[in-house]
Amino acid sequence: MRILGIDPGVAIVGFGLIESDRGSLRMLQYGAITTPAGQPLAARLLQISRDMEELIQSFQPDEMSIEELFFSKNITTGIAVAHARGVILCAAEKHKLPIYEYTPMQVKQAVVGYGLADKKQVMDMTRRLLKLKAVPRPDDAADALAIALCHARSATSLLRRTDPGVKETV
Repeated sequence: MRILGIDPGVAIVGFGLIESDRGSLRMLQYGAITTPAGQPLAARLLQISRDMEELIQSFQPDEMSIEELFFSKNITTGIAVAHARGVILCAAEKHKLPIYEYTPMQVKQAVVGYGLADKKQVMDMTRRLLKLKAVPRPDDAADALAIALCHARSATSLLRRTDPGVKETV
């Protein structure tokens, strides 16, 4: 199974593609979609949408996992990220790509085994689980790989739903 992990953002959208086969995990590709800071939000969202569609067409993933929104201090930034997340979800839906959503705590639990792990622990375990020489850069790409790993490690316990009207979320 090819899983496209997405760490949503406006300035940077991290992506990571892994292959999961009976417990064996392999990193296939990772990187980031970046948008220029000076552009209007609508132009940045259009670029993210186009780039996501291109990634989906190029990589041909079986499923997509994406991080759920987590508002910390800056609600304005959170709203912009919500817009970006919306166009990412729309691009996946357009290509009939099953979508699975995970909270930051679920990602940490699945990758590190501890839901309150810090970012450095998640990045190091991502590197180890995928047998990489170094932690992927930028951080957004490493986060996207962790989100894909979370789905790979969780997907075996998910019951597949047959009702097309039921959104596939975790």
